[in-house]
Amino acid sequence: MGRRERKFFPSLSGTPKPDDRSAALTEAMPIVDDKLAVRILDLAVRIGEALLLSGANANEVTGTIVRVSAAYGLEPVHVNMTYNSITAAHHRSGAERPLTILRVVRGVVPDHERLLRLQALVVDIREGMRLEDATERYREIRRTRFRYRPSVVIASQAFLAAGVAIMFGGQWLVITLAFVAAALAALTQFAFARAQIPYFFSQIAGAFVLTMVAALTPLLELTGLEAAFTVRPTVIVASGVVLMLAGLTVVGAAQDAIDGFALTAMGRILELITYTLGVVLGILAGLQTASVIGLAMAPPTEPLPLGPIPLQFLGAAIIAVAVAVYNGAGARIIVVSGVLSLVAWLVYLVAENLGFAAAAASGLGAFAGSFIGTLIAYRLHVPSVAITTAAILPMVPGAAVFRGLLSIVESGDSPELLLGGFTVLAAAATIGISLAVGASLGIYVGQPVRASLRGVNRARARLRR
Repeated sequence: MGRRERKFFPSLSGTPKPDDRSAALTEAMPIVDDKLAVRILDLAVRIGEALLLSGANANEVTGTIVRVSAAYGLEPVHVNMTYNSITAAHHRSGAERPLTILRVVRGVVPDHERLLRLQALVVDIREGMRLEDATERYREIRRTRFRYRPSVVIASQAFLAAGVAIMFGGQWLVITLAFVAAALAALTQFAFARAQIPYFFSQIAGAFVLTMVAALTPLLELTGLEAAFTVRPTVIVASGVVLMLAGLTVVGAAQDAIDGFALTAMGRILELITYTLGVVLGILAGLQTASVIGLAMAPPTEPLPLGPIPLQFLGAAIIAVAVAVYNGAGARIIVVSGVLSLVAWLVYLVAENLGFAAAAASGLGAFAGSFIGTLIAYRLHVPSVAITTAAILPMVPGAAVFRGLLSIVESGDSPELLLGGFTVLAAAATIGISLAVGASLGIYVGQPVRASLRGVNRARARLRR
């Protein structure tokens, strides 16, 4: 019979027999019922919510939710994000209704150490962590308090302003006044936060305190101190403006807009405009109050000059370290942020000396900082958004913002001074946009380069083995 089989059915001669040991074993397919699917989807969305609260952009949040769900066999999952809500749905083929989960996100507070731990959790999930263990780890991460006490955060905000004053070559009295003014503003904002007053009014109050401290500095001349006669109040307010704008998600808004998350981007941009308007209103209120009590400040005719180059680098490093602490970063992120700020500022100075305008030079500096930060982020296991934010902040045009506002307030009947103030504000806005675009471009260019380098390293590792 065997010969007849070979003769009449030659195509079956190569068919593997049941006892053929080379045949692949049949694996059991995992069954994801509705109860398990809800648990998987709930964990994925909660991780996405925590990422968004910690400062991640919309593209990273939606991608993480999809990857976590797929790691436990739940596919396909569709995710929709708006500014303050996340919706994820899974519709099994042939099912009567989809499984849908909605989470409302309230109060985005950057916490880069928590962001780092969440990213590590996602990596462990994709490497096979059990669902129960992942859920427990997530709960531990969410229960973890902010890394630093409020006193440390307030001190870091004060050091940030002092770093800006150092960049402008301020003497010891100016640096001290900038530190004190920023500390008072930070204390005011902390009190507003404890009273659950909206952040918009907190921005107004903080900027008002900064402006009033700067307006009162001429009274120090009554003490007879020689340094009091050369104090520049504009440096004090400019330092505070950088502090007020430090917590705004400029890069995140630009990334969401570029990635096509229109609603989320518009929400972040509107928030950015609203909080910046709060700073403007606070400064205007302070300037008007100072004028009423006879302490009006004369608008500067020229941009504030920066100090010596060594002081510029020192100030940039202090600003980056202070921002990293303010955002709850650990020691590794703090060190990397400080180094990247020096790189970004070096590129800015080189571009400016080559003849580039301030906006273009700022964009190039932001690009260099974010590009290099993206390349080294995966090796050092730190979030790229954490070190990018700290690297570009020294280039925020705080002095230009205050100079433009002061020119508008003190313009009186002078149309030239009024027009000059609006021109300076427009130039400051251009620099801000350039910083956001440059930082975003550096991240997007750095990601494929990083992936290529990772592939090369893996290939070399395989060859060594």
